[in-house]
Amino acid sequence: MANGGWRARLRYEFDKSMAAGTIALIGWLGIVSLVIIAFAALVVVALAISPDGAEPLSFLEGFWASLMRTLDPGTMGGDDGWSFRLVMLAVTLAGIFVVSALIGVLSTGLEAKLDQLRKGRSIVLERDHTIIFNWSPSIFDIVSELVIANESRTRPRIVIMADRDKVEMEDELYSKVTELKNTRIICRSGDPTDLYDIGIVNPQTCRSVIILSPEADDPDPRVIKTILALVNDPGRREAPYRIAAEIREEANAEIARVVGGDEVQLVLADDLIARIMVHSTRQPGLSGVYTELLDFDGCEIYAAEQPELEGKSFGEAIMAYDVCSLIGLCGADGKVALNPPMETRIEPGMKAILIAEDDDEIASAAPPADLPPPALAPARDGPVPAEKTLLLGWNRRAPVVALELSRYVGPGSLLTIAADTPEIEAQVAAIEIAGDNLKVEFKRVDTGRAAEVDALDPLAYDHILVLGYGDHMEPQSADTRTLVTLLHLRRISEGAPERPMSVVSEMIDVRNRALAEVTRVDDFVVSNKLVSLMLAQASENEYLEAIFKDLLDEEGSEVCLKPASAYVPVGEPVTFYQVAAAAAARGEVAIGHHRPVLAAQSDRGLGGVIVNPTKSEAIRYDVADRIIVIARD
Repeated sequence: MANGGWRARLRYEFDKSMAAGTIALIGWLGIVSLVIIAFAALVVVALAISPDGAEPLSFLEGFWASLMRTLDPGTMGGDDGWSFRLVMLAVTLAGIFVVSALIGVLSTGLEAKLDQLRKGRSIVLERDHTIIFNWSPSIFDIVSELVIANESRTRPRIVIMADRDKVEMEDELYSKVTELKNTRIICRSGDPTDLYDIGIVNPQTCRSVIILSPEADDPDPRVIKTILALVNDPGRREAPYRIAAEIREEANAEIARVVGGDEVQLVLADDLIARIMVHSTRQPGLSGVYTELLDFDGCEIYAAEQPELEGKSFGEAIMAYDVCSLIGLCGADGKVALNPPMETRIEPGMKAILIAEDDDEIASAAPPADLPPPALAPARDGPVPAEKTLLLGWNRRAPVVALELSRYVGPGSLLTIAADTPEIEAQVAAIEIAGDNLKVEFKRVDTGRAAEVDALDPLAYDHILVLGYGDHMEPQSADTRTLVTLLHLRRISEGAPERPMSVVSEMIDVRNRALAEVTRVDDFVVSNKLVSLMLAQASENEYLEAIFKDLLDEEGSEVCLKPASAYVPVGEPVTFYQVAAAAAARGEVAIGHHRPVLAAQSDRGLGGVIVNPTKSEAIRYDVADRIIVIARD
């Protein structure tokens, strides 16, 4: 194809310059203005045109006169002489055209820039910020928790990147997270699996990274790809990242660990919620303990070197704190051990794992010298009896609930699953069970209909679990269905007060928990809230995954709520030092108590759970009170 002549080349260069954007257009308008002004000045000089009664103008004077009339049309109102007026009128009309075009160009350019900013594609130049990748219902609780954690920091920033509109993200965040305090939220639109888009949020200078499980068909592979892009970026920083990532299926966890190495902590969301729900059926109030341990607004778990403990046994070290609680040790190799044998010696390089209100409150204190010896009630361990459990509702966590339940029940136990989701028969048939102690049966039931719930005879079961239909409904609709089921159960329970009903329910949205209180359920597990707390804490604490893996693993330690009467005399004033000593004599670590009488005195919805009480304060326990311990039962 021919290159064309000089006209084609000139037109091509002109088109390129016009396509360069607002600045190029302003430049062309400036050139046109200068040409018009200079041409008018030349006409005035060449024709010796001047206002009536005035000397002929020089080129500079003509240029200046033309410039003023170009910028301000009103200037020609005082001109004399028709020849001069006609030339200046032409200049003024040209100036009106140029200025109008300039205003249009500036307006269009400004609108384009605002549209670009609205798309959220500009690079973030923050330092020490927290990055959140992807969008899910958990993000609001995570932001709320990080806001609390950031109160003591200077200029804290949270940067969010998701494949959503920037303005929509900001509007939804500001409507649901009303208290941002000193934290600023920055949103960017982009693909969290794309290496270029990840660079927009500047991970090289970040404090920590949280990767949420996206609302997509393949959430785990997308999370793993984001981890891969972060840790294998050719331009990444030398210092390790602190990444907290949410994984749904345990089968994908090993791949994520291989990809992320020591830089990533995984929160197995479905596994976490399922285990806490099963444990809560056996010990109502347990979800309040986990919420307190994970909530930045309460006590937190810290790992800190404590040189003053070196040489002491773990049992002696437990009694060395008044306003914080020692629960385990972290070896020099990074291995976490909760509630190790009481005779374990604390060596140099070990870190103490403690529960404290804040890290600046971690300080040892001498225990009272006149501490009475513990008077323990005899243990009542025996064979685990057969149990009947009713599971109402269905979501992807149900198979994990069944598997976890099968690890704890006695021979001859029964799990009845009642729900009405599509393809549920095949999903129930695929459930894996540990051992042969638990039999699983299925009944297709609409859990929102009173007659069908009544037909199940819920009073005949030892425990009832209610799951939300979160996989098939929006969160609010799923919680509404759960509330209806709970109201049916309350009605049945009120009709037979002599037969107590043990009910533990899942709620997806924490805001619906207050509504559900009227159903008088023994315990609630707010799934999104717990996952959010775990992710937020993991982004700040590098040992959190190992700590909770130990707490929730069947072969590790376990949080238990046991009668206070098994540790100290009921009705008499005692201190928590005495409780801690009694628990240590059993090989347990006491971390708090559950006192139902205090439930109404707190607005945090923990049902009377208090973690890490001051050990030196006197307490008078009631028969209904329970001690929260970490044990290896």
